[in-house]
Amino acid sequence: MHMKIGILGGTFNPPHVGHLILAQEVAQKLNLDKVFFIPTNIPPHKESHNVKSDDRLNMVRLATKDESCFEVLDLEIKRGGVSYTIDTVRELKAKFPKAEFFLIVGSDLANDFPTWRYFESLKKAVRIVVAKRRAYPLEKKNRFIIVDIVQMGISSSYIRGLIKKGFSVKYLVTDNVAKYIEQHKLYK
Repeated sequence: MHMKIGILGGTFNPPHVGHLILAQEVAQKLNLDKVFFIPTNIPPHKESHNVKSDDRLNMVRLATKDESCFEVLDLEIKRGGVSYTIDTVRELKAKFPKAEFFLIVGSDLANDFPTWRYFESLKKAVRIVVAKRRAYPLEKKNRFIIVDIVQMGISSSYIRGLIKKGFSVKYLVTDNVAKYIEQHKLYK
């Protein structure tokens, strides 16, 4: 059976409703069967703010558990080291040889794309879906699939900042993620 699978990687530190809306909109517009949420182990482009990868993984599982087409994979965390998308894509293609993969990225990342490791191989291995973000106009189209999504100015760093100040993050993250952050005293 030919499956169409979206790949959404990220630090998810924490995962927020913007991630869920992005995955859902792309899945609907491109008729995807599944979206794999893949938390990075050590992202090549960001610091991890001292939250254990297990916590990030647990939060993504909580955030996505009510949506049957969302699935969380821990393969980058299990692999250890710095997470490179190309390694993950190769692993997925070996596991699901008949699937067509769609790598979902925001236009903020797409502009840096040519600097990614093995960018040319990546372009051959997957279709690249760029979610347009108004703050980051796309400089080069590069044969990307461009998807207009609802504009959410939410970021994980914004949420971490609110928590540090003692503000509520209700409606920005799912209730179960908010509870998890509180119980484990994350981002304080």
